[in-house]
Amino acid sequence: MRPDANREYQRWIRQAERDLDDARYNAQGERYSLACFLSQQAAEKALKAYLYWLGNELVWGHSVAELVDDAAATDTGFAALKERSSYLDRFCIPTRYPNGLPGGIPSESFHKGDAEEAMRAASEIIEAVKNRAGRG
Repeated sequence: MRPDANREYQRWIRQAERDLDDARYNAQGERYSLACFLSQQAAEKALKAYLYWLGNELVWGHSVAELVDDAAATDTGFAALKERSSYLDRFCIPTRYPNGLPGGIPSESFHKGDAEEAMRAASEIIEAVKNRAGRG
């Protein structure tokens, strides 16, 4: 059954915005690995919102860069976000799992600057999605 495109967009973009808000909350508490991971999640969910808004029935994948490619297939303006999306992909695994790092643990391996940059990148992607979906 095909999901309602506007309804799915709203569900996914709302969660993307909440994830970014949660990233900010964690950064304030110096939980930088979580802030980085939640920023990656926010960007991923925002791009999925856009792809659902286009009418896609199923949207798969966790790579922000690959989702940007999918979005750019319809709107070439998304290609400008490729570098930012690749940056965020760095935070999917190593921010959560010790074996995703060469040594140490996630909570000791990510810092304030990482979180700030990740939140900026996620915010840019969310705003791009909202502007292109006509809801900016």
